[in-house]
Amino acid sequence: MPRESVKSGVEHAFSRTRGDDRLLSELAGQQLGVVSREQLLTAGWSRDEINWRIRAGRLHQVYAGVYSLAPRQLLSRQGWWMAAVLASGPDALLSHNTAAALWGIRGYSGGAIHVTVPHKSTSTNRIRRHFSVVPEDERAVEEEVPTTSVHRTIFDLAAAVSVDDVVAMIKEAEHLNRWDRLSLPDLLERYPGKRGSKKIQFALQRITEEPPGRKRSRLETRFAPFLRRHHLPLPRFNDWILLDAKRYRADCHWPHVHLIVELDGWQGHSTRSAFQDDRARDRALHANGFSVVHLTWAQLDVEAEEVASDLRRMLQR
Repeated sequence: MPRESVKSGVEHAFSRTRGDDRLLSELAGQQLGVVSREQLLTAGWSRDEINWRIRAGRLHQVYAGVYSLAPRQLLSRQGWWMAAVLASGPDALLSHNTAAALWGIRGYSGGAIHVTVPHKSTSTNRIRRHFSVVPEDERAVEEEVPTTSVHRTIFDLAAAVSVDDVVAMIKEAEHLNRWDRLSLPDLLERYPGKRGSKKIQFALQRITEEPPGRKRSRLETRFAPFLRRHHLPLPRFNDWILLDAKRYRADCHWPHVHLIVELDGWQGHSTRSAFQDDRARDRALHANGFSVVHLTWAQLDVEAEEVASDLRRMLQR
């Protein structure tokens, strides 16, 4: 066969391989649209095939050695998280603040993505890497992203956040029915000296002592620590009160003195109808012997001593 024909046949076969992205799409589709170079090499792709796709705009670099099929600006938040895990090597897990956001037990404000790896690894401005060998029963997969389990995530964060934050995460996990093979008491038994273990113990004890009810807003979450700082009893949060066949939900309710505190954030009272509904509810509560007090975030900061003193007098009536 003439040399030119052999060369043409080889190029034709290679171009067909280059043009077939079905396996690539299938792999990326299982990983929120991202793949790693190592995965492609392991699957039998050559470096030339990978580099050709990068030059052709079929692969877009997200991190060193990690690519997305779509342009980076189209990646979902979870896609970025998955890419950070892939960029951190085998057995890497999303963890700490980012894992808490993935599980929905803590808000996410951006910043570096937190990943835990089983080997010493350098962090970057975009990926904060923690070193720990995480046992199998403390691992999970949520929304296709390998991550630390809910309770392992809370345990890891306890070293860096307040007891109030730990309590809030535990309660949010309970509300969302986030359960693991290992509970927080199990992890305390496994890691008695781990950083944050004391805060976990305090948080679990505090939860057993707090009245029932889930705190829904940031303002409500701040109010419990405010009351503790001023040695005031905790109320029932988001408590339902039945009056004349109507139910009213009170932000904070002390049943023994019929005192209700409403914590006014703009989001919940920003419309005229919401304002009118609040006034009608207050009128009905006053008519039935309840005292209703409205507090704002600014008052808890600027008038903290005065607010605490007034509440103390009302609670001692």
